[in-house]
Amino acid sequence: MTALLKVEELSVGYGKIEAVRSIRLAMEEGSVVSIVGPNGAGKSSLLNALIGSVPSQGQVIYAGDQISDWPIEDRVESGLCLVPERRELFGDLSVSDNLDLGAFRYRRLKDPETARTRDWLLTVFPRLKERLEQKAGTLSGGEQQMLALSRALMARPRLLLLDEPSLGLAPMIVREIFKVIVSLRDHAMSVLVVEQNARIALESSDYCYVMEGGRFALQGPAHQLAQDPQVVATYLGTTTVKQGTL
Repeated sequence: MTALLKVEELSVGYGKIEAVRSIRLAMEEGSVVSIVGPNGAGKSSLLNALIGSVPSQGQVIYAGDQISDWPIEDRVESGLCLVPERRELFGDLSVSDNLDLGAFRYRRLKDPETARTRDWLLTVFPRLKERLEQKAGTLSGGEQQMLALSRALMARPRLLLLDEPSLGLAPMIVREIFKVIVSLRDHAMSVLVVEQNARIALESSDYCYVMEGGRFALQGPAHQLAQDPQVVATYLGTTTVKQGTL
């Protein structure tokens, strides 16, 4: 099977600091892949390189195309979408307006699927339906994350990139959001998620990379890494993780 995303010898540097060091990554269509590791390991730099917001060296092959030199706009048009760590919502606009902006290119085409996608998301996140006219900047942290994810999904991406979706959120909200992330496989979407919470990442993903110092220190099927003594000792404390517990 041809990989949806393939990264070859990708490096990202900021001056003399090399944040990502010649990494290789591959993921199949319809999969959820996680990247876990400590703060400063280079996880966010990798996602920013994939979407094209920071310069990088190496190859990024997406859906069979070499996109390393593509601008952000072309990558988004091809079905790549990033939900950044800071969410970057339009705080002075309503929840409804933020959702509409996510579907901007489809609304221009008057695509009927846009309304169906919106209805589905408001069913998945009923809190947003109750707050459609509320300004995004006044939402709670959990609601803002739901909106950031929903705005990205309004674009109906083929590959969704998520940067620390659990950051600063209560455990109940984290599990609610990750249930949606896992369900995206049923909607013909693939997900690459960067996450410091190794436990929830391993529970939710098919394959996992452990990133340390700009490199992948370990990789493998998530259920196998959840039993790895090094992963357990470093990221999970003293207990292993059972998949499917969400």
